[in-house]
Amino acid sequence: MVKVNVVKQGGVDTITPNDGNVGIDIKPTVGIKITQSNLQDYVFELTARESLNGDLLIYDHKDIDIVLMQEKKKIVAFAKDMLTDNVYGAESRLFEYLRKHGIVAYDSIQGGNIYGSMEAQILESKKYDSVKSALVQIAEWFKEEKPMIEFMESHDEDMESALLDPDEEHATELGEVPHEEEKGSILQKNMFAPYLYGRYTY
Repeated sequence: MVKVNVVKQGGVDTITPNDGNVGIDIKPTVGIKITQSNLQDYVFELTARESLNGDLLIYDHKDIDIVLMQEKKKIVAFAKDMLTDNVYGAESRLFEYLRKHGIVAYDSIQGGNIYGSMEAQILESKKYDSVKSALVQIAEWFKEEKPMIEFMESHDEDMESALLDPDEEHATELGEVPHEEEKGSILQKNMFAPYLYGRYTY
């Protein structure tokens, strides 16, 4: 039996699943007695919002947004800003991870009805809460993606810094490089320029 407590704080869902068999006796005069205490809490955070129809919108990834449809028992991934090879790679890794962990049906992974999206059906379970189990595994997938996301963000920052604030070795002062009268391979001052047919240049 899996029990998951969801606490919403400032738009962030904190999920605490307890795996195993827990027997709880509730007595108004005594309180709560836990008959099995060999379990550990598992807590994680996701930047998520809940839509009007109850879908969970997860925005933690750099390239894709993930929608967990609670009523339809479906997971859909969309491109965050623009469709690139990185987007397809992230979507493919997400659903491959969920498939291997028994969350989505293998034969349901397909392109969505929105261009560049990918979706899959969450498997039904008589033993566990399917939606909460899917949410836990999505959080685990984010842990695997985090080092790569941090590396890509660091690379982008380094490239921007190299262009906007280069070091002394890769920068010159204004006027240090003298202006040349002619540059490049295309001649601008010929009696008859071959690339300007029928025109004379002086």
